Amino acid sequence: MGVSGCGKSTVGQVLAARLGLDFRDGDELHPPANIAKMVHGEPLTDFDRKPWLRAVGAELRPGTVMACSALRRRYRDLLREVAPGDVLFIYLHGTREILIERMRHRNGHFMPIALFDSQVATLEEPGRDERHLRVGIAPPTAEIVEAIVSLVGK
Repeated sequence: MGVSGCGKSTVGQVLAARLGLDFRDGDELHPPANIAKMVHGEPLTDFDRKPWLRAVGAELRPGTVMACSALRRRYRDLLREVAPGDVLFIYLHGTREILIERMRHRNGHFMPIALFDSQVATLEEPGRDERHLRVGIAPPTAEIVEAIVSLVGK
């Protein structure tokens, strides 16, 4: 979980491969109307996100690593409600500079840099009572994955 550009898809794919788990990208579950809004620089509303989050939660099965922004606590609550099993959120965080730089170098992604600030404004970091790990994104992907693996205890 985390804002656009934090590496959810990249880290998630490598983590899933490292642990022998399935990987799903929540972006693939967005309805076309959501993608169209984002492409045109319009931030999604809670109304837009709710069916998408339900779809993500339904696909989030034990043995699956899912990339999903899950920016607000109520979004994570909905995912926990819908997902069959216990959910561990891995919060990928980094500085504004790193995140913007990564977004500048992405090719073919529908999320424009213009929406970055709306994502940051929406973000509610996980609370102490939420099952999560907080992992910085400055190191290379392989180091981030190994840090996650060591924190999870696998």
